[in-house]
Amino acid sequence: MIKCIAVDDEPLALKQLASYIERTPFLELVNECSNAFEAMDVIAKQHIDLIFIDINMPEMSGMELARTLPDTKNIVFTTAYSEYAVESYKVNAIDYLLKPISYEDFLKSANKANDVISINSKGPDNNMNDHIYVKSEGNLVKIIFKDILYIESMSEYVVFHLNKKDNIMSLMSLKSLDITLPDKFIRVHRSFIVNMEHIQRIERGRIFLDNNKPIKVGDQYKDKFKSILDNFTM
Repeated sequence: MIKCIAVDDEPLALKQLASYIERTPFLELVNECSNAFEAMDVIAKQHIDLIFIDINMPEMSGMELARTLPDTKNIVFTTAYSEYAVESYKVNAIDYLLKPISYEDFLKSANKANDVISINSKGPDNNMNDHIYVKSEGNLVKIIFKDILYIESMSEYVVFHLNKKDNIMSLMSLKSLDITLPDKFIRVHRSFIVNMEHIQRIERGRIFLDNNKPIKVGDQYKDKFKSILDNFTM
């Protein structure tokens, strides 16, 4: 069961969210919160897998609360304002629900969350540790780690540059990937993460990958990159 909380300052909207959670077999409603501060208290005291939260709330918005939480927290935003869609993905939200919310739309989001949480709960010592799922063009896309040459930041998006495959763009941050990817992926620049397995040579502060793409090592990453590289060389 996925343990959830519903957060909304509007009583009717909160009641609807709670009822949707309760009628979904794989979700468990732990608490209903009428503001972000109540939610913070619940999250601090109990294990919560998934947070359904309204963006527009007084004193502290749902977006502000999300930014205080670790990247590992799973969030589905709800709001009456469609212009917040891009903002929601900047904090790695699983989905975004536009009010009024039908149960059909809610269930689609819940199923997405179920997929993501199931994937993330597998742990490092199983057959799921060779890939990652990312959201691209409204779909969850599976990317095999060994296929990734490098990952490039482009404004609010990242682009996964793949070996002999089409690139994949996703609305997420390099920071979150830097935390979650295996050790063979190294941040070498504020705009680049590279896969150590595809490094062919290093010349004058530039890394050359299998596709002969040169990537400059940023000044603030040089010492860390050198220390990591020393561990891989004889």
